[in-house]
Amino acid sequence: MQGQEDETPLIFLSDALVFPAVENANYDGLLAAGGDLSVQRLVLAYKSGIFPWFNDDALILWWSPDPRMVLYPHRIKISKSMRKVLRDDHFRLTKNTCFKEVIEACSSVEREGQDGTWITQKMKNAYLKMHEEGFATSYEVWENDMLVGGLYGIDLGSIFCGESMFSKVSNASKFAFIKLAQELEDKNYKLIDCQIHTDHLESLGAEEIPRSEFIKILEAENKGGQ
Repeated sequence: MQGQEDETPLIFLSDALVFPAVENANYDGLLAAGGDLSVQRLVLAYKSGIFPWFNDDALILWWSPDPRMVLYPHRIKISKSMRKVLRDDHFRLTKNTCFKEVIEACSSVEREGQDGTWITQKMKNAYLKMHEEGFATSYEVWENDMLVGGLYGIDLGSIFCGESMFSKVSNASKFAFIKLAQELEDKNYKLIDCQIHTDHLESLGAEEIPRSEFIKILEAENKGGQ
């Protein structure tokens, strides 16, 4: 994330399980550095509207951008061509059958405008633990018996925090995302957190909202789940 220069001092985390208020983030959304990737800290981060994003051999960086890219599940946009794909039953969807393979695929897929991946080995290990403890979820897309697409994210119970998706054939990741949105709409989830804007996400119905609005939704859901 890069924008205009910002001289907001970077906050370094202690061993305590606590984050600074998201209003302390700089222009690009960078909030803090340090800490660890324990399940407890990661769950607290996502419930607070914060997520990690950093390169290999670097400090863990924590972000909370403003505005925030989200998708309200009932606003998913399905093009005419994708409606045909959904009708044709060309792809098969599974859930949580091969989380490790999905995160590995997400880390290795080439992305336009990106050199390398932010899904480091530390991140993989951390999210595998999150998956083992029931917080991280994967959706897998199959073409015959081949894994051709999918996504993974953090499930907070009424908010799904999307982390990454991949596609080895045309429309596979779109298929996974649409199926995710449809399932979450049926379960009355409030929104899918998409973190930052991309044209691809916008084409699927995602939109930017003020961070303050996003945090209010999180806080209301956190209280409701207690």
